[in-house]
Formats: sequence, C-alpha cells, structure tokens
Amino acid sequence: MTKKHDVDDTQNSGSGIDRRHLLKMTGAGIATLGAMSIFDTTIAKAQDMSNGAANFYTSDRVTLQKVTFKTQYQMNVAGNLYIPNDLDRNAKTSAIIVGHPMGAVKEQSANLYATKMAEQGFIAMSIDLPFWGESAGEARNLVSPDVYSEAFSAGVDYLGSQPFVDRTNIGAIGVCGSGSFVISAAKIDPRIKAIATVSMYDMGSAFRNALNHSQTVEQRKQFIAAAAEQRWAEFDGGEIQYVGGTVLELAADTDPVQREFFDFYRTPRGQFTPAGATAQTTTKPTMTSVVKFANFYPFNDIETISPRPMLFITGDQAHSKEFSEDAYKRASEPKELVWIKGAGHVDLYDRVDLIPFHKLKAFFDQHLAA
Repeated sequence: MTKKHDVDDTQNSGSGIDRRHLLKMTGAGIATLGAMSIFDTTIAKAQDMSNGAANFYTSDRVTLQKVTFKTQYQMNVAGNLYIPNDLDRNAKTSAIIVGHPMGAVKEQSANLYATKMAEQGFIAMSIDLPFWGESAGEARNLVSPDVYSEAFSAGVDYLGSQPFVDRTNIGAIGVCGSGSFVISAAKIDPRIKAIATVSMYDMGSAFRNALNHSQTVEQRKQFIAAAAEQRWAEFDGGEIQYVGGTVLELAADTDPVQREFFDFYRTPRGQFTPAGATAQTTTKPTMTSVVKFANFYPFNDIETISPRPMLFITGDQAHSKEFSEDAYKRASEPKELVWIKGAGHVDLYDRVDLIPFHKLKAFFDQHLAA
C-alpha cells in the first residue's frame, strides 16, 4: 500500500550526514550551476556532536571485513562488509548494500548505516563508488552515472556469492546522490529486491535545473560549453579543474545550504580524506565529467521497479526534499514516503536521534523475508 507520513524520531542511535550538490562554477566565468555540494570550509571548528551526530560510530556487536570485487567493467570496488557477531553462518541471511553521498566516501554516512543495519541482524556492506575513495578508477573524482549504478549490481554479485547470504533477499540503501544511483541500478536489476533512499538527490535534475529549478537552460548550456573548452585545455596538458564540492572557507555571505554541508565535510564531525586524496578535492567532481549528469534521468521508468517496494526518507526541512517527493509521485505501488520532522538534508547523514533505523529495519524485515 501507498504510505505517506511524518516521523518524529527521537529514539535511534547512529549518524546520518549528507552533503548537497549545487554545482558552483569555478574558473569558467559562470556564476552558479546547480548540482554539486556547496560548502565553504573555513577554520575547522570543534566536532559537532549535538543531536546525536555519530558519523564514525563503531559497534562491538558486528565484525568489519574489508572486501573488493569487480564490476562488469573490470574495475575494483572497495567495500566494508559488516557481519553480526551472532550470525549463524550455516543459515542464509538477508543482505543490504549501502551507498554514500555523491562525492563522499563510504566513511561518510554509509559506514554508519551499514553498521546500524548489521546490528539489527542484516549482513550489510558499504561501498566506495568508482573513482572515489578506495575504489578503482582514473581520473579521480570522475562522474559516470552508469559506472556508479553498475557498482551496486556488482555488489549484489559479490554478496550473492557468499555462502551465508540469501541471494534472493538483497536490498539497498542510497544516501543522497546514491539514492538516484540505486534507483538507476534497480530499474534494470530485479535482484535488488527492496530499495530505500535517504535525503535523496536526483543528480541529473540537480545538474540540469539546480535546486527548485532555479537554473535556466541557457545557464546550463553555458556551463556545458565551458566544460567542453576545459576538455581542450586538459587534453593539451592543463591542470584538471574541479567544481562545486565543499568549499574550504566560510564567508559572511555563505548561504545556509553551504553551511550545512560545511558542518559535516569540513569539521571533525564528518571530515575524512581517503589515502591519496586531498582535502581540497574531497566532494568535488571534475568539471569535464560532471556534465554527464545532464544525460542522467534516474526517475524515468521508476514505475517499472514495482512490485518491488520503495521507501523514501527525507527531512521536512531538507533543501533536497523535492527529489524524494518527485520520485514518490512517479513510483508505483508499493511505495512509502516518510517525513522526519525537524530534519534537514545533512541531519540524516549521521544524527542518530533523527535517522529512523527502526523504520529501515521494519521495511527490510518485511520485504527481505525468506
């Protein structure tokens, strides 16, 4: 059945951090383009643990195993596999794949969700999308929606090969941008039996239209033209240009959305720099590849996922809520839209008193039943 309701959740423990993508143009003469995270990173402030923020949460009730597996493109995807300590390895158990926000890494939000789901009895695996974190792919920070979506199907391949996983009961959680990548994967991979998104961003719409459709077609075309020119420059040996992402300093006129992401990505609350990366490029995609989001329409044909269930979770104060609303409207039954009262976009990355882990458990318990 269709469900659409509010949740005033104050009983969970975990952390949900998310950073939004509103593409801010740099070095191209274009003011602002919608579709990438927008954060200024000034002086790192004291870790914000208010409201239960716990991005780096760990549990003595689960065992972490580092894993890698290959996609159909023969690219290595890095994952963290979380296994309940009391797991009966002679039985078959349901499993869940968790994807991180766009431009982030599994250590930012995805590990938290995977740990919490493993505590509740599921086998859970967080992954780094290709070109990010510990996963393969050059150039780094490259945008490739198809490759991102394939990583989730490759995760199903891997999980389904484990002797203690029930391959007929594998689900997925996508946080922020990964929500759109999970949906894209599920449309053509019926092995993903149940899909949940949290603070979802439709990265295609965010690039084309910006938040609240505030970008004109002409502005989009200007950015695409500038990115094409940048390809010439990089082919001729010029430096790679990055756009959007979390800014490195806060200014007096930094907008609230930027400040929201800054509080997560540029402070001890959620800051994490993978080996070989730099803090300056974390969350920032390459200018020449981000235009690929212009061809990304994850919600087209979303109704074909039915009768597999979909759960959309978003804060009622989230700047990104338009994307969950759009997906819910387009999806067919069974579907559910859950509003978290008082929660913003990034709150659901890591604020465990707001993230409805009990709701996620109930959803997957129901729909990943053997």
